[in-house]
Formats: sequence, structure tokens, C-alpha cells
Amino acid sequence: QVQLVESGGGLVQNGGSLRLSCVATGPISKASFRIYNVAWYRQAPGKQRKLVASISSGGVADYVASVLSRFAISRDNDKKSLELQMNSVKSEDTAIYYCYIARSTGRNANWWGQGTQVTVSS
Repeated sequence: QVQLVESGGGLVQNGGSLRLSCVATGPISKASFRIYNVAWYRQAPGKQRKLVASISSGGVADYVASVLSRFAISRDNDKKSLELQMNSVKSEDTAIYYCYIARSTGRNANWWGQGTQVTVSS
């Protein structure tokens, strides 16, 4: 069973920075990880889970408009990991953040992290 282990959440002041990390463990090789699209989602209290940022297996990054120029997603295929650098955070960024990976080719396979809480204080 592939597992995604997240870390880096916590309490941060308005305008501050935070870095989230997610590492894939279990039966997934570096070669396999390379063909996964990876992403960060978030779920605010009482709201649906929504996509924040993604990187395709080919390395193309995409962001939701509300975080563009503030957040940066990256991946390290050798470490089987992805990260989300969050800068200039706002109160509306408060949410549980989840990492997600999905195969870009072949059989359908996707995995979710357990979630990490990010709270922005004013």
C-alpha cells in the first residue's frame, strides 16, 4: 500500500511563510513516481476540498488564481516527494492541506495524504 506522509503544517501569522512536504512511501519506485501527476488540495471548514496547485509528470505546474505568485509547488522524483512553499499567507489560506498523486498513464492509481492543518492567524 502506497502511503503519502505529509509534514510542515502549523500556525503561521498573516503575511508569513510555511513549507509543506509530502513523501511517498511503500511499494512505489522512483521510476514509478516520475509518471505520477502530483498536486496539493485544501479543505477549509465547511467547504469542499479544492485543488490548489499541481505539477504534471512532465513538470508543468499550475495554480488556482487565488495562490498564484504566492505559492510554489515543486517535486523531487529521486526523493519521491512534493512540496508546497506558501508565502504571504492570508487568513483565507486556513485549511487542511492534502497531497495527492495520480498515475498519468497505464492503470488507474491514485493516493491521498492524511492531511496537515494550516492555520493563519491575524
